[in-house]
Amino acid sequence: MFIGHFGIGFGAKSFAPKVSLGTLFLASQFIDLLWPSLLLLNLEQVRIVPGATVVTPLLFERYPISHSLMTVMGWAVLVGGIHFMLKRKTVSALILGALVISHWMLDAIVHQPDLPLYPGSITLIGLNLWSSLPITLMIEGTLFAFGVWLYSRTTRPNDKVGQWGFVVLVIFLIGIYAGNLFGPSPPSVTAIAWTGQLQWLLVLWAYWIDKHRQTCA
Repeated sequence: MFIGHFGIGFGAKSFAPKVSLGTLFLASQFIDLLWPSLLLLNLEQVRIVPGATVVTPLLFERYPISHSLMTVMGWAVLVGGIHFMLKRKTVSALILGALVISHWMLDAIVHQPDLPLYPGSITLIGLNLWSSLPITLMIEGTLFAFGVWLYSRTTRPNDKVGQWGFVVLVIFLIGIYAGNLFGPSPPSVTAIAWTGQLQWLLVLWAYWIDKHRQTCA
């Protein structure tokens, strides 16, 4: 799942209007922001197998640090806890923690059974909806569209940056998703890891446009 997670980040603005979209993106994508570095450090492994699923050629062989349910809950406490220490906003901190956990829950819907409950777990979770491209598109597209709609209803642009920066971000995310679905397989795991690091730019982009938008009264 890709744009579905960003859709959850967009939509969360309606529940946490004082929290920047960049922070909401960071929380909703946190474990996928962490994962590329763990690949580069060879602490987690993925394999490229064209045709492994209808949606992605990636077989996630081992990612207990970033994607086991137990560690995800730990990351959720960390993200929410840091926000609480900085802002002293309990509700916002809880929402951010929930966003981190939402990533695992959404992955569990679409992934093959490859998500461990804890490091070393032999029980792996995944409903494998990636076996159907139409169902995957329906789920991700609905989450993304609804989230973007909620964000656009919750905020309004202060200037052209807030207006067009938001529009271009939405289009850019859709373009990346289409490229992932219909483009060629990645050339190597290293390429996946370095490309994954670019997601931090999307977080920064979200911080930028959110500064140029205000919450509707």
